[in-house]
Amino acid sequence: MDETVAEFIKRTILKIPMTEMMTILKAWDFLPENQLQTVNFRQRKESLVQDLVLLCENKRASLRDAALLDIIYTQFHRHQKVWDVFQMSKEPGEDVDLFDMEQFKSSFEKILRRALKNVTVSFRDSEENAVWIRIAWGTQYRKPNQYKPVFVVYYSQTPYVFTSFCHLKSNTPLLSQALTVASNHHKIVKMDLRSRYLDSLKAIVFKQYNQKFETHNSTMPLQENLELDMHMDSRIIHENRIEKERVQRVTQETFGDYPQPRLEFAQYKLETKFKSDFHGGILAERKEPLRCLIKFSSPHLLEALKSLAPAGIADAPLSPLLTCIPNKGMNYFKIRDK
Repeated sequence: MDETVAEFIKRTILKIPMTEMMTILKAWDFLPENQLQTVNFRQRKESLVQDLVLLCENKRASLRDAALLDIIYTQFHRHQKVWDVFQMSKEPGEDVDLFDMEQFKSSFEKILRRALKNVTVSFRDSEENAVWIRIAWGTQYRKPNQYKPVFVVYYSQTPYVFTSFCHLKSNTPLLSQALTVASNHHKIVKMDLRSRYLDSLKAIVFKQYNQKFETHNSTMPLQENLELDMHMDSRIIHENRIEKERVQRVTQETFGDYPQPRLEFAQYKLETKFKSDFHGGILAERKEPLRCLIKFSSPHLLEALKSLAPAGIADAPLSPLLTCIPNKGMNYFKIRDK
């Protein structure tokens, strides 16, 4: 086994938490289970890694084997990446072709290799007709950097592609070309949607979250425990109860009664020209628009927004700019004058 492959495998195994070590190695399916049973998984991690790398050397692991292990590790820890979403489209009136995953893989790899000699491409089939692609970019004069790959997740016969951050921006057009040609599409555009939570991005673009909403005039009683101070004036209690019921109904109508997709932020870029009834002044003569960037962030932004009105922090309903995120499939917004 090549020294660079041995070092690559060693670094990948070092990243794996001890609690997941056996699970990931079994998913890799490179080392036989009877060999894994001879390894002492209770020893210090550095010693364990040495034993596992020695087994890989004895079995002559290749770069392809090492790349596959890296894909599996990334699948378990996909939230460590920041994922962008791309949407592909066909020509108007173009027929839907029968999709062949093996043909897609072959075509994708050929396109990259024709344009770039030093590139490593690896695939792993996943659930729901998805394929994970790992690409380690090199240059015409340098070998691929195995420690800064880009990961691509494509769901067959859909127009959506999810990609992790690409360190070599100059290769993004080539990646886009390979995806569109291999999947028989005509055009690809980057959506204004990004998150660490790949499953939530998938739920948003595929509309896989529950979308049954209540209407404003719903007569369905709410099973909410409206805790009020019983020593308060009965009229105040009545008003508070009515208002809380209204807020709960509006919130349920807006967000539904299901868990929200997980996003960490929403960003709004505002551009507007200065307007005033008074003439003159520096701002009035300014031709460039005034620009402002507003960013809402939270470990679980949509659930946080959902809780604002019931907590009394904001009025209900919230602004559509905040509540439209899942339906529009966006968490980057540009707001300009009409």
